[in-house]
Amino acid sequence: MSRENDTVPERDSADFTFGGLHHVQLAVPPGAEDLCRQFWGGVLGMTELEKPPALAARGGCWFRGGGFEVHLGVEKDFVPARKAHPAILVRSLRALARRLEEHGHTVNWNGEFPGHDRFYAFDKLGNRLEFLEPEGA
Repeated sequence: MSRENDTVPERDSADFTFGGLHHVQLAVPPGAEDLCRQFWGGVLGMTELEKPPALAARGGCWFRGGGFEVHLGVEKDFVPARKAHPAILVRSLRALARRLEEHGHTVNWNGEFPGHDRFYAFDKLGNRLEFLEPEGA
């Protein structure tokens, strides 16, 4: 599979088509909602969403920004995702890196994804996150 210029031909299907990404879900430990709000809302500037009442009773919180959502769901035996991660496209990647560093988050640059500048960082709970921007954007 080629990633040249980030263009991979999509296959047509008579039955369905993909419409984009609605949300990613990351696990968080019980009682971590305030840390989630500090990071996803405060540091990253995403908007917190009101969860439907039936789901709100389970804990966790949801955020929206850039056309997708991050759902942070409570997992009793929480272990942070150290390898699995969402990859989030960003405009002004270097500005985001500065903001994360200003808030005490380590940014690990990685030039191994063709055609993109990217780095990894971790949320306040140790979940791995990838942020990337097409080169020359």
